[in-house]
Amino acid sequence: MRLISICPSNTELVDYLGLTEQLVGVDDFSDWPERVRSLPRLGPDLSINMDMVEELKPDLVLASLSVPGMEKNVEELKRRNLPHVVYNPTTLEDIAEDLKDLGSRTGVEKRAVSLVSQYKEIINEYQTFAAGIKEKKRIYWEWWPKPVFTPGRQNWLTQISHLSGAENVFEDVELASVRTTWEDVIQRDPDEICIAWVGVRKQKVKPELLEKRPGWSELRAVKEKKVHILEEHLFCRPSPRLIDGLHKLHQVLWKQPVSTAN
Repeated sequence: MRLISICPSNTELVDYLGLTEQLVGVDDFSDWPERVRSLPRLGPDLSINMDMVEELKPDLVLASLSVPGMEKNVEELKRRNLPHVVYNPTTLEDIAEDLKDLGSRTGVEKRAVSLVSQYKEIINEYQTFAAGIKEKKRIYWEWWPKPVFTPGRQNWLTQISHLSGAENVFEDVELASVRTTWEDVIQRDPDEICIAWVGVRKQKVKPELLEKRPGWSELRAVKEKKVHILEEHLFCRPSPRLIDGLHKLHQVLWKQPVSTAN
């Protein structure tokens, strides 16, 4: 099959299923695995060049609604009558279902079922660990600084937090993504702060600038130097790579492997 992915998380789904060689084009932000970087680039995920997509004669275009504004891509795929599937995962369970769906559409259903089984085994291992934690660490996640965006209850990072023995301080908000203020963060006074700005490499995030925000010097996490700059590609993309993010977060919070944490 000739596959096109117009979202980084979908490109990662393709690779987990062993189908990367069937990709004939990707969006500008798809950067994993390394070999996709030599493929034709179709523009940023919010401004896909649909003329190029059509010229590549895909058997299936993998679209997404994981970022606001991607709806116009889906509308254009429909208008041009291009074969496509649209994924919109918000939970780890949704990602598993997307893996199985894509496996079915591409003829590798058995491989997908096996991958999902392994994926769920790892999640269950972390659930067992988290159940034994009496005092959960309270995390503030920051996706974007101006305006301030953070994940709410309906988001995979709330699940990732739970599995790592922690809580998302904004999980009381019934949204996938919450626009908030630094003042609200100060009132919630998290134990740990995790910064993963969408599309920004961790090397470009300066922790010292965060501490200059009004009132932030009084935050417990800042005083105790519990501000963590994390790789956005391990936390902001709804693909199985979130499991790698979970491993990383667990190490950051507890400084030891999950199998020995209890």
